[in-house]
Amino acid sequence: MGTPATLTGWRRVVLRGTRYPTLRRDRRGAVSGAVVKLPAPVLRRLVAYEGSAYRLVRVVVQTPNGKTAANAWIAPGGTRRPWRE
Repeated sequence: MGTPATLTGWRRVVLRGTRYPTLRRDRRGAVSGAVVKLPAPVLRRLVAYEGSAYRLVRVVVQTPNGKTAANAWIAPGGTRRPWRE
């Protein structure tokens, strides 16, 4: 489900005071993921689920079809500690 994508200039880290991930800028970093188009009702549910800690931030990702704009969930307060699944 979705198109594979890479977000360069960021890395996945632990959100301070939690066990959850967020993204932090890092010139040498890259985060793998996917671009998924969501219907408006699903997006509203995700916004409610993520709460006020995370914001949708506009980013540019690399896909097999080239660069494209996307949104990423990012919360301020990322540590320097890499997040491990």
